[in-house]
Amino acid sequence: MMLGGRKIRVLVVDDSALARRAITDALARDHEIEVIGGAADAYQAREKILELEPDVVTLDLEMPRMDGLTFLKILQEHHPVPVVVISSLTQAGSAKAMDALNAGAIDVIGKPDGSRSLVQMGHVLAYHVKAAARSRPKPRIAKTEPAPKSPFPTAFPAGKFSPRQLIVIGSSTGGVEALRYILPRLPAGLPPIVVVQHIPANFSRIMAHHLDELCSFQVREARDGEELRAGTCLIAPGDFHVTLVSNGMGYRVRLVQSPPVHHCRPAVDILFRSAAQYAGSHAVAALLTGMGVDGAAGLKALQMSGAKTFAEAEESCIVFGMPQAAIKLGAADHVVPLPQMPQSILKAITTK
Repeated sequence: MMLGGRKIRVLVVDDSALARRAITDALARDHEIEVIGGAADAYQAREKILELEPDVVTLDLEMPRMDGLTFLKILQEHHPVPVVVISSLTQAGSAKAMDALNAGAIDVIGKPDGSRSLVQMGHVLAYHVKAAARSRPKPRIAKTEPAPKSPFPTAFPAGKFSPRQLIVIGSSTGGVEALRYILPRLPAGLPPIVVVQHIPANFSRIMAHHLDELCSFQVREARDGEELRAGTCLIAPGDFHVTLVSNGMGYRVRLVQSPPVHHCRPAVDILFRSAAQYAGSHAVAALLTGMGVDGAAGLKALQMSGAKTFAEAEESCIVFGMPQAAIKLGAADHVVPLPQMPQSILKAITTK
């Protein structure tokens, strides 16, 4: 994917010369990407951004003189540029990565531990850089727009929904903010919700915790073998596919580490196809912002099984790739911008 016929220009910001070299070498393996420079701290990065005008910046959060999160906030206010954060996989690093997404970073990847090098992660780095290069400025609705008045109650009574009913959601680049908009606007007492967001291991746990604090229902990482329950939202753990199996009148979750699908694990298609198989017309599905085609075929399978299907409209997507692929397949019954998605999901699930 070229930008206007030229390579994607990347600035690498990390206080470690070794890490800068590793990131540069990893990205150099992709013929569509050109690393145009490196910076050891925020002050060097500011000067090089102004001088070189990169398309994408990769940013470490742990840096001297000024930490990466502070620099990101300043950068997004005064000189917005797509930023991919490369953060530690520790709990503290994961929490900072979630703060970075909230502050305007387009995407986040985990800085590898000793089990694999940045060079070995080259395709992952390149994927996220390309997604950032294709991104649009983040819409501010997720932070500033109040919840619209809803004809639905703030909570549904127990037994309102069939145990067969289910909501499934898939998202990638820009999806964390989209989920932060949609889920808190849904009432308690809904059928089970299962979410696949392309996000690294450990980051998904922090994301689930943040969402749990915002929602009127429980949000947490899925556990292998657990039963889906009304009033609960389960998030696929990073590096695990989540699939559904029948459990009496309801469902259980299975977590598997089978090969990545569309270079992703978890993959939306895995969840959506299993929902099509076991929930069929009892399901409501939404495919949100993200690069690539993951989820498009699964959404089509859901539609063919009788589920109600939604794709996010281009106007609110950070990256329109995944919804666009679904729309091209004719897999979306409705194409809905983010501000209308909570109401659309509620209407669909209450008229099942």
